[in-house]
Amino acid sequence: MQTTSLLVRKRIAALFFLFTLGIFLLGGRVFWVQFVRGAELSEKAEQNRMRDEPVASKRGIIYDRNGNELAISVSVDSVSASPADIIASKKEKEIAHKLAACLDMDEEKVLKTITKRTLFVWVKRQIKPEQAQKIREMDLPGIRLTEESHRQYPNGIFLSHVLGISGIDNTGLEGIDNYYDELVGGSKGHIVIEKDAVNRNIPEATHKYISPVDGANLILTIDETIQYIVERELEKVFKERGAKGAAAIVMDPATGEILALASRPTFDPNDYGKYPKSNRRNFAINDTFEPGSTLKIITAAMAMEEKIVDTQSRFFCPGHIKVGKETIRCANGRAHGSQTFSQIVENSCNVGFVQVGLDLGMEKYYHYINAFGFGKPTGIDLPGEADGILVPKSRAKQIDLATMAFGQANAVTSIQLTTAVAAVANDGKLMKPHLVKQIIDNNGKVVKKFEPVVVRRVISEETARQLCLILEDEVTVGTGRNAYIDGFRVAGKTGTAQKSKPGGGYLTNEVIASFVGFAPAVNPRLVCMVVVDAPQGYPHYGGWVAAPAFKNIMQDALHYLEEPMHKFQENDKTLEKVEHVLVPDVVNLPLTEATSLLNARGLKVKVSGSGNIVWQQTPQPRTKLQPGAEVIVSLSPFDQGDEDGEVTIPDLQGKSMLEVARILSDLGLHLIPDGYGLAYEQSPAAGKVVSRGSSIKVKFQPVGE
Repeated sequence: MQTTSLLVRKRIAALFFLFTLGIFLLGGRVFWVQFVRGAELSEKAEQNRMRDEPVASKRGIIYDRNGNELAISVSVDSVSASPADIIASKKEKEIAHKLAACLDMDEEKVLKTITKRTLFVWVKRQIKPEQAQKIREMDLPGIRLTEESHRQYPNGIFLSHVLGISGIDNTGLEGIDNYYDELVGGSKGHIVIEKDAVNRNIPEATHKYISPVDGANLILTIDETIQYIVERELEKVFKERGAKGAAAIVMDPATGEILALASRPTFDPNDYGKYPKSNRRNFAINDTFEPGSTLKIITAAMAMEEKIVDTQSRFFCPGHIKVGKETIRCANGRAHGSQTFSQIVENSCNVGFVQVGLDLGMEKYYHYINAFGFGKPTGIDLPGEADGILVPKSRAKQIDLATMAFGQANAVTSIQLTTAVAAVANDGKLMKPHLVKQIIDNNGKVVKKFEPVVVRRVISEETARQLCLILEDEVTVGTGRNAYIDGFRVAGKTGTAQKSKPGGGYLTNEVIASFVGFAPAVNPRLVCMVVVDAPQGYPHYGGWVAAPAFKNIMQDALHYLEEPMHKFQENDKTLEKVEHVLVPDVVNLPLTEATSLLNARGLKVKVSGSGNIVWQQTPQPRTKLQPGAEVIVSLSPFDQGDEDGEVTIPDLQGKSMLEVARILSDLGLHLIPDGYGLAYEQSPAAGKVVSRGSSIKVKFQPVGE
């Protein structure tokens, strides 16, 4: 009996001990959950109850300098789903069927999406308005329409490489939209709603709205009208010449503001997926090339600044020059003979520039090439700018210095060369190029204003002024004659460079044709560069491919900006700065046009003979005269109405085959061509009187830059 009683007591004690231990463990667990991890678990519970629905912000508007909209944001609907609500409704397949039919999607894919184990899922982003209306009318459980912001570019391909593209998540992926993404993109808002375990709204629960902050607006330096002019001319030369690529830039040399920038091939940022990815590459800032003769502007600036040459320094070109074991030739081996420094620029003489480069020496050349900004980004506000490529100074040899002096060996970008030439136009001061003028908020308040930035002075004002006059001669009588604009003093330089090929050496059938220049030559308003990659057809030189496009761009842009046309007058103070005037070619022009052209240069006209067409002039074209000097023009008694009459043969030297054919056709004469390029010999000679219908033999020879 005692044994039974003892056993009972032991059992009671064991139960009591276990009960006490359980209470102790439960109390400890309560303490751990409530006090040690209370805050953490409370936060997690709140997160489980809260549903965070995003509210999209709108990207800022991008304007041109005159307030024209270039990129805007519009509201569109996107379809989202709450899988928990859909599963609870037990209508998953029905909902998937209706959504798929409305959104043109695969039904199985929609069903899989809307039944995922997640709180929120996108079904389709940025749908059409009519699709959104149908979904509203269907009122499907668990399906919501969320307002989002969609980027639109109203002008399509216009300025596409500058504006770039934006992704579906309202982020800038390329171009200016990417570079200023943090400012333009704004920040998303949120709607926070508290729900129970089965995803039902809790009465009087937490509802919080965090409003989105729309992005800031950008005012670009781009002028929509000038950009249109550039796009038009670049598209024209790109298509007509069947080129692989092309670029054009227009800059204000005094401020570094980019007024226009375009590249080819192009794309529509509204539907960029339809274009090859390579079309989005911005040739103007992403690609490098050996510039050829356009870089002679920089070599000339170096030499003049260092007083190694002046405008009258003499050079002799036998058509080639030997540097070490290598022989460098002028284009087509042409011998220019005895020339002044001004003339080696006008003739784009490689031999002359090799001599200049060797006289400069390695130290000075690299000092200036770096000072002008080559070999490193300009800092323009676009992503992906290339550095350019310079032959490392540590391993550069004399042959490298010789070839660099006339534009080979080193590789540059279009924006680098434009900026460097703009420094010459800007009295020797290198400016930082930029595309954004102001950043403003949605209330019109200026958040940031971008002032012109002077990077450094690279040459003196005097050197820059003298070089501008030499470059004006290059356009008037040199290889850049096709860039001449009647009524404006234009300065610039042509360039035709061989393209390097992988593994070394140069391609024999492809070149880069370019022209860079500015106007007016005194107090320049605009700098423009046109580059054409691998133009097809002949002639393919920069003076024939890029210079005409430059002329059309600058002519229309200067007229648009109401830049006054230059008129030489006897009492014009600007004449005091002009050492000489180059006589233009007026042969075969009507008397009125010839007189206007000569008077625009500050030259007087004396008429000899009778008629209405100039067949001869004295002095010859390219002669240097003092302002106010006299030019004698001899007239031909040619009458277009006289089919059986006689005509005086004009001087055709230096004209292209197309020009010669037109001139002779207008005079009722037949052309018998020999060769190609520019005319250098004719038979009968200029001044001979022949009958209408006669044949004229003209010999042509190629002329490079």
